[in-house]
Amino acid sequence: MDAQGRGRADNIDPADQWVLNPNTGEYELRLTPSAPQSAVPGPRRPTTPTTPASSSRTAPGGTPEVPGQRRRRAEPEPPPGRRSRRQPVKKKSKAKKVLLWTGGSMAFVLVAVSAAGYLYIKHLNDNITSISDDGASTGGFSKDKAINLLIIGTDKRTGKGNEGYGDTGSVGHADTNILLHISKDRSNATALSIPRDLIVDIPDCPTEQSDGTTKVIPGTQNVRFNTSLGQDDRTPSCTVRTVTELTGIKPDNFMVADFNAVKTLTDAVGGVEVCLGKDIDDKQSHLKLSKGTHKISGETALAFVRTRHSVGFGGDLSRIQLQQQFLSALMRKLSSNSTLTSPTKLLKLAEVGTKALTVDSQLDSIGKLKDLGLELGKLNPKNLTFTTIPVLDNPAEKVKATVVLNESKAPAVFQAIKDDVSFTAVKKKQKQASKDAAAARLEGGKSAASEVRVRILNGGAPGGSAQETLSWLQNDEGVLKSENAGNAPAELARTTLEYAPGQADQARELASLMGLSGSAMKPGKSVTNSQGLPAITLTLGKDFQGAGVSLTTPTKAPDVDSKTTADKVTCAK
Repeated sequence: MDAQGRGRADNIDPADQWVLNPNTGEYELRLTPSAPQSAVPGPRRPTTPTTPASSSRTAPGGTPEVPGQRRRRAEPEPPPGRRSRRQPVKKKSKAKKVLLWTGGSMAFVLVAVSAAGYLYIKHLNDNITSISDDGASTGGFSKDKAINLLIIGTDKRTGKGNEGYGDTGSVGHADTNILLHISKDRSNATALSIPRDLIVDIPDCPTEQSDGTTKVIPGTQNVRFNTSLGQDDRTPSCTVRTVTELTGIKPDNFMVADFNAVKTLTDAVGGVEVCLGKDIDDKQSHLKLSKGTHKISGETALAFVRTRHSVGFGGDLSRIQLQQQFLSALMRKLSSNSTLTSPTKLLKLAEVGTKALTVDSQLDSIGKLKDLGLELGKLNPKNLTFTTIPVLDNPAEKVKATVVLNESKAPAVFQAIKDDVSFTAVKKKQKQASKDAAAARLEGGKSAASEVRVRILNGGAPGGSAQETLSWLQNDEGVLKSENAGNAPAELARTTLEYAPGQADQARELASLMGLSGSAMKPGKSVTNSQGLPAITLTLGKDFQGAGVSLTTPTKAPDVDSKTTADKVTCAK
């Protein structure tokens, strides 16, 4: 028993000791006069030593852990009596401050906890389990860039009450997978579900071992996506590499949740509401609910996200729709006033959230998770879109059990996410005059291709791109007065076309051939080419994808087979 607990009943909830002072509008720790002020509310968890990546362990309380090296972060003891202050929550912005769901649910939890007190934060740091990203991620999210967060739900069945779920003896495969993309301006997000039965190629996976060495786990081709974790001692970093190989999108961070995360998080918030379009009695998932709306938590919540035989076509794609509905409901519940205004619920969520999830080594502290939570909290639920990678039944199978990528639709979805295009109609505050000016640069007459005089520079495109573009313009498009001018003085993120006022007609013709937007055109000054004649300047940026490939960023996301937003209630059938 710690100092705060001496002389008290063992069943006092630490969260109940945090109360709102009506005079100051701040949360304060309520203790008896004789109780020391430096104690940590709630039990402490001991530091767990690292273990080899091939082992599997069960943490205290029955929570299963993901295979691989794990670390518990410890920090120096703070000075006695130190407390931090909680700023009052502004009522008008509560509904817009939070994005919460499975891995994303940590966002709200950590925003709430960030001012709860240094000592309690230290306690939560001790709860966090992290595992190396093995260099598979970008190195962590940035506040000034779009964020790609990979959420992995495992089918590991260890833990009290989980004997009836998952595959017997499973090492914990990547059973549920969502790539969450948060836009650069935080106005929208896309949650892209990746089917566990999607046939993919798993690349070689360098993996950190318990002794500090690195072991390369060989890749394999034409296997289920879910074997990117657990199989052959693969860790979550291998799932990250597989996502990058599949989509071309490199995640910034990852979070891993198991069966217990679903149960404990829903219990902590008092249940979430889901809807069924028909009665369901699934003997395999143990879900038995009647048609209509139900509040579910604990075992029932886990059964809901695990069921598949009684909905849709009885496969994993049908279950994905249930999981998306569940996550939307969880986010709505956690962003509701009943949760935001309850210090008891907030602290319980903090306790549960830090124990329920395993994070990558770039998110191994409350401070880092809090920063991520603040970014996620800027989203509006109506602008969070859930969708699934476009797939087709595997044509190589007579009995359909797996799916393959829909090559005619999936690439456009991946490209839209890479281009930071919203899958919902988002009203953004933009200067209309600036937009109109950029669009106007494309309007007007165009010169003949044979009259375009252009110098081509490589400003960050792959090596050889300037020569490739030169050959394409001269041989295929008739731009004969063009030349390769070598490398640009500095690298550019996007391709630009600079021209003098008298060269606008040449610039419009070249922009049309290159597929450049008005924003890529830069009115400026003319340059002199190798023959001493005035020319326009085309600088190929990092966005260059090859000669003849349009560089106009789409403003509308492609059509997808299924799409829903987090603010809407849908009924599974």
